[in-house]
Amino acid sequence: MKYVVAFGKFWWNFVVGDDWVAAVMIIAAIGITALVAAGGIASWWVMPLAVLLVLVVSLRRATAAG
Repeated sequence: MKYVVAFGKFWWNFVVGDDWVAAVMIIAAIGITALVAAGGIASWWVMPLAVLLVLVVSLRRATAAG
């Protein structure tokens, strides 16, 4: 059982890491991309925009924290 727990902790640290806000924003971006694609609209532009937004938010949070 400890291997399962260690595996779960690895993935939690890999995906979430130090910035849970960025992880949530990327998960939301994946969902929004899926919704846009399901609507029949070209969705290639959603992820680059989301990455830019996540970068800006992450940098603002990091610089505000000092």
